[in-house]
Amino acid sequence: MGFKMGIVGLPNVGKSTLFNALTKTAAAQAANFPFCTIEPNVGEVAVPDARLDKLAGIAASKQIIPTRMTFVDIAGLVKGASKGEGLGNQFLANIREVDAIAHVLRCFEDGDVTHVEGRVDPVADAETIETELMLADIESLEKRLQNIVRKVRGGDKEAVQQERLMKLALKALEDGQPARVVEIDDEDAKAWSMLQLLTTKPVLYVCNVGEEEAAGGNAHSAKVADMAAAQGNSHVVISAQIEEEISQLEDDEAQMFLEEMGLTEAGLDRLIRAGYELLHLETYFTVGPKEARAWTIKSGTSAPKAAGVIHGDFEKGFIRAETIAYDDFVDLGGEQAAKDAGKMRAEGKAYIVKDGDVMHFLFNT
Repeated sequence: MGFKMGIVGLPNVGKSTLFNALTKTAAAQAANFPFCTIEPNVGEVAVPDARLDKLAGIAASKQIIPTRMTFVDIAGLVKGASKGEGLGNQFLANIREVDAIAHVLRCFEDGDVTHVEGRVDPVADAETIETELMLADIESLEKRLQNIVRKVRGGDKEAVQQERLMKLALKALEDGQPARVVEIDDEDAKAWSMLQLLTTKPVLYVCNVGEEEAAGGNAHSAKVADMAAAQGNSHVVISAQIEEEISQLEDDEAQMFLEEMGLTEAGLDRLIRAGYELLHLETYFTVGPKEARAWTIKSGTSAPKAAGVIHGDFEKGFIRAETIAYDDFVDLGGEQAAKDAGKMRAEGKAYIVKDGDVMHFLFNT
């Protein structure tokens, strides 16, 4: 299980440049005019994880298979998108398909790159996007509430639940708050997710700064950081231009380039880590001579559910999970040494998998 992140923002903020860098392709045309991205470009990238390489080296694995993350570069949004302005309808349809939203915000000054609003104000840009998504949700909810009136009157339990949840969401939206601020009980979680509201998507603000500001950010990105903190959202500072340059270099050259720019890691690493935290994701590993592989799960996932990520039969016939903590596997030099040292645990159905666990599942066929 990976996850899908939609890259959104006003035209000419650097979305396609960032997408090109992240996927190391030129599939998304980066040009200085609005709507240069017409269809949503989709690219998959391997999630970098030094732990996987370390495990593979210890186990002499023939193949290394990282988990993957999908980026969707979605057409530029403008004010009025909720009413169909620009490519609004297409934008709103595409954004429903992603797990999280990365708002790319222009935090750089450049007279050669036109801003659709004629100014550089990332906080206002973020508010424009959020407002359009909120307006689209309001319109959607009002229509759906009208359509289920008859079912509610007839006592349809599912319709009654939907109406209650839709009214909660509508109240928040009409108060100027995104639907994600609504607190939902566990028994309502599934029905809530089925509403597919745009403003329930987790948000990560991506501050696109100039090359010389990539290490420390600037006044614009500082304002975004304050806004994100006030909202309980996350933010990262990235120079899309630097990321694009790095994507064309070999690993050794890329590392040297990063060091020259005063950076300790590529923006991709920071972006993925922030995305993992945003969606409460973790990684566990399966390791052997054939392959070392990373698997993505939600935090709090039980051992049987984690096994099901590999194959449904693993979950159905789950017996136990032979588990070694990553640090024990590395410090002791592999599976057999960890087992000899008493560091391999037999975990049952109630075990909650921890980030970095090295696991082997036993199951009935």
